[in-house]
Amino acid sequence: MKAHIVTLPGDGVGPEVTAAAVAVLKTVAARYEHVFTFDEQLIGGAAIDATGEPLPAASLAACQSADAVLLGAVGGPKWSDPNASVRPEQGLLALRAALGVYANLRPLQVHPALANLSPLKNEKLKNVDVLFVRELTGGAYFGAKTRSADTATDECKYTVAEVERVVRRAFELARGRRHHLTSVDKANVLETSRLWRSTVQRIAADYPDVKVEHQLVDSMAMLLLTQPNRYDVVVTENLFGDILTDEAAALAGSLGLLPSASMGDGKAGLYEPIHGSAPDIAGQGVANPVGAILSVALLLRHSLGLEAEAIAVEASVDRVLRHGPHSRDIGGTAGTEAVRDAVLAAIEDHADSTAAFFSGARACG
Repeated sequence: MKAHIVTLPGDGVGPEVTAAAVAVLKTVAARYEHVFTFDEQLIGGAAIDATGEPLPAASLAACQSADAVLLGAVGGPKWSDPNASVRPEQGLLALRAALGVYANLRPLQVHPALANLSPLKNEKLKNVDVLFVRELTGGAYFGAKTRSADTATDECKYTVAEVERVVRRAFELARGRRHHLTSVDKANVLETSRLWRSTVQRIAADYPDVKVEHQLVDSMAMLLLTQPNRYDVVVTENLFGDILTDEAAALAGSLGLLPSASMGDGKAGLYEPIHGSAPDIAGQGVANPVGAILSVALLLRHSLGLEAEAIAVEASVDRVLRHGPHSRDIGGTAGTEAVRDAVLAAIEDHADSTAAFFSGARACG
């Protein structure tokens, strides 16, 4: 197949991990006979430095015409003045809104080889397999904001339509997994959460095969650390989802391991590792590229419909996590390129073994 992919390397370690992810896409294209074209554009602090804007019009136009968008990271100390009128994060928020990617999918699994890196005891990590579905284009991040000398406000606003579309996506995903949906809110205090809960309760009638439970966000923060293996699909609003998924990432051992996919109503999506720009290690060649590489697997699966290729990438990452080399955030000494090269070699081996299997099957037939 042919696909056009826009890359937004961004800031900090973003260019390093994005380059590794693009290398994976190029290897997949070569081995599975696809044609992927790439268009690199600016976002975040790099875009501010070059154009004065965190999301230049050229970057947005390119993303809107792409089959998928691969993002690195945005932000850093250089642009961290809280009083600045233009900030890198504004580019990311504007991009999400413009693309209409309202459902942020963040899968969490604890790899057996890395369980000792988790702050939890190993017995609590068995069978942890959670898919977080975070509403991405509403809530406090997008509400009206005010600031005076001694007060500030951030409006948290949701419409029924905004809640319903992301909740239905979560129900559909639960149907394809273990048929269990947990909705997280703060309905004992917040009016937006009461709207959220009543909408979930109404929609649940359309999915009688999915078990639904409601959790308050504060208790959910505790339960993720005490009973993480009881959850399947977790759906929540923007701010709560941002906090809970970073907390959950600690279970896996490192933020550098986890991918994400941001989807709207179509197939085009925005894919990025969940980690930030990590300015303290930027330019050193030591960033863990696994989160970005696993984001490629999500891109192949959700935007391009290439399930076998997505599985090949995931299997290759699994091999590297089992046998090394490991980056230093997960206890190893390997740099970004060494981890990348190990994944690329594993993809080549996976493709060879798959081809040999089908060749043998045809010979037997």
